[in-house]
Amino acid sequence: MAIISSRPSVARIKTRWRKKGARTLVERAGVIGANLWKLSLEIFKHMEKEGFRFGSDRLVTRVLAEFIAFLVQLVDRTVYGTLSESDRATFVRAVVDHLAATLENNQLDLFGPAESGDYRTPFIDLLNARFADYAEFEYSGGEPGYPCLRYFATQVSDAMASGDNKWVVEQMIDIEAPEMVRWVRKLVEQTVAPTGLSASTASAAGTPPEGA
Repeated sequence: MAIISSRPSVARIKTRWRKKGARTLVERAGVIGANLWKLSLEIFKHMEKEGFRFGSDRLVTRVLAEFIAFLVQLVDRTVYGTLSESDRATFVRAVVDHLAATLENNQLDLFGPAESGDYRTPFIDLLNARFADYAEFEYSGGEPGYPCLRYFATQVSDAMASGDNKWVVEQMIDIEAPEMVRWVRKLVEQTVAPTGLSASTASAAGTPPEGA
């Protein structure tokens, strides 16, 4: 497969409310979570269209979990400086809670009850591990650098058990990840910026899910 690809075609972000009025952080987090799930599915579909093979539904679920981990830490980085430390932690954990429930419901539909434990705990464990790893990377001007993108791409490649999917890492770095970054920035601007909350005085990015 040649490294020539169109950008994924992601449908418009949906942040409009059915009713007027102020929205809580948790409500806004729900909108973020729903859109991150939608974006993850769109990236998956785009890669399928480009000829990448994901194998079984369980492997697809692993890849989606890596997408989500990358996206959630992008959200956390993006809201840094916009929300207070406590609000940021509440917000990110609410986003994670929404996504954990969505992913678990999909796994229950696909696979039935988990053979041991539940689906939620391994997902939260993955997010905590990835948050710790992503926190080690530097961002410049709000953008993840090449080492961060390379790490993300490698996790996706590993999750795909890539086999002959030779160009997964290049596809993620050059095509998919930049689109994720662009959409997360836009999503946060439309969903979080209107809160009118005071600027954060937090000292560092990287709020972990901690069993949200």
